[in-house]
Amino acid sequence: MSGKQTPRPRQAYIETFGCQMNERDSEIMGQLLSQADYTITSELHRADVVVVNTCSIRGKAQQKAMSLLGRLKLAKKKRPGLIIAVTGCVAQQEGAAIRERMGHVDLVIGPQNLQRLPELIRQVKSGGPGGVAIEQSNTFNLPAFIPELESSALPHKRFVTIMQGCNNFCTYCVVPYTRGREVSRAPADILAEVRHLVAGGVKEITLLGQNVNSYGMERQERDFPNFPDLLRLVAAEPGIVRLRFTTSNPKDLSPELMRCFAELANLCPHFHLPVQSGSDVVLKRMNRKYSRAEYLEKVAGLRAARPDIAITTDLIVGFPGESEADFEATMALLEEVRYHGAFSFKYSDRPKTVSAGFADKVEESVKAARLNRLQARQQEITMARHQEDIGKVMAVMVEGESRDGDGQWSGRSDTNLVVNFSGVVGTLKPGEMVQVRVEAACQNSLRGTLS
Repeated sequence: MSGKQTPRPRQAYIETFGCQMNERDSEIMGQLLSQADYTITSELHRADVVVVNTCSIRGKAQQKAMSLLGRLKLAKKKRPGLIIAVTGCVAQQEGAAIRERMGHVDLVIGPQNLQRLPELIRQVKSGGPGGVAIEQSNTFNLPAFIPELESSALPHKRFVTIMQGCNNFCTYCVVPYTRGREVSRAPADILAEVRHLVAGGVKEITLLGQNVNSYGMERQERDFPNFPDLLRLVAAEPGIVRLRFTTSNPKDLSPELMRCFAELANLCPHFHLPVQSGSDVVLKRMNRKYSRAEYLEKVAGLRAARPDIAITTDLIVGFPGESEADFEATMALLEEVRYHGAFSFKYSDRPKTVSAGFADKVEESVKAARLNRLQARQQEITMARHQEDIGKVMAVMVEGESRDGDGQWSGRSDTNLVVNFSGVVGTLKPGEMVQVRVEAACQNSLRGTLS
């Protein structure tokens, strides 16, 4: 018996490097590809299209992405029809140079051109030569469609982009060059997306931007909201159990935003407030536009508004010219603030940045020793912070069964800490709220029993 074979569904694989903005961009590209009749696969070898969504904030992330692209050359030889696209900040930064160095790459697409992905893929499939799309504009130009919900691994929580770009020009950072200038999204569009998500069962929303504190500052309209105004609008939407945001620059942290933590019941008591260094000398060379004293004043203001707030941060060690005294100032800051957690990194030169031209670089061995010392001390502080929660009963939003198994479940506290717990009768759903009594502290999580 003969008949026509059903054609194999076209499949696309997306590998994401970097920050939450890239995660959200990958979601957008996944939906664009789904609308173009591609199935998103987690198996690279099955893909007809591979998208490598890159990050250039740190050298290591860029190296990982370029390594993957190098390995894809063999896949392209085996399957000449494979389409390879590079997106994200490295794509914007390097542009056509990527295709010149890597002839097997078909498309190079910057963050402001994601909506062109299906169109450019069609061009390649039709025999076109591939291309580079890295044009930038001063309008908010991410696709305006409402996101799908079914494909999310954690359907109860989603990111919502509220702005793109950055105007700060920290001397070590490529973001103003790769993502352009600050552009705020219309509040009506943000609220429409939030309402759709909540109607689909989403309980937790995280508002995203390179510097959310400056939302609305570039707009001339008299009635355009600032970031605290936007927070209040989103928090008032029925059905939002938890509201978060990231990332913030301390220079734009206002008393009005601090008051939101005291006044908005569903705004989670967690603030990621990157400091980068505890030394005024280094902060000035970084062009961070705040002093150590001003930063500490804002930490105190946050804790006055919400005493149980968990504060986390970013730290760079070995910035050009960083002396031993500068580094000790950073170590002293750890002791004073006692962060709940910190992401810390060795400084690395990034293309086009001012600091790449600084002559007084710190030796790699010195950077490594300082980073090891800082991370070891911060781990001790983090553990002590976790131990403060022992004996407390806390509200936990369920994420699913714990990786540890044995009937354990896992969720997150409002301070964004993983909580593993037992004592469950029946099945829990992602997004469900439970009360957990904390019985033990671990380095990266808490353990407890359903209360």
